Amino acid sequence: QVQLVESGGGLVQPGGSLKLSCAASGTLFSIAEMGWSRQAPGKERESVARTSSGGSINYADSVKGRFTISRDNAKNTVYLQMNSLKPEDTAVYYCNAKIPFSTREYWGQGTQGTVTS
Repeated sequence: QVQLVESGGGLVQPGGSLKLSCAASGTLFSIAEMGWSRQAPGKERESVARTSSGGSINYADSVKGRFTISRDNAKNTVYLQMNSLKPEDTAVYYCNAKIPFSTREYWGQGTQGTVTS
C-alpha cells in the first residue's frame, strides 16, 4: 500500500512559480514510477510529468521547458517545480504512483494550483 500526500499548491500570478511536493508512505517508493497529473475544470485529467525509478523522465509538450520533476528516494518524496506559469496551468494537481509489473496504482488527494492576475 502506498499513501500519497501532496502539498505546495496556491495562488500565483502569470509568470510566477510554484513547487509541489508529494510525500509517499510505504516501502515501494524507490521502485515506483512517480508522476504528476492535473485536471482543470471541465477537462479530463492529463499527465504532466513522470519519472521512473531508473531516472527516465517524460513531460507533456505543454509544460516542457517550464516544469521540472524530481524525486528524492531517501525522503520518499517527488517534486514538481513549475516556472513561467500561465493561466492555463490552473488545475488540481495529483501525485501518482505506479508499481512496475503490477496493476497497482495510487493517487493523492490533489492540490490546487491557480494562476491568475
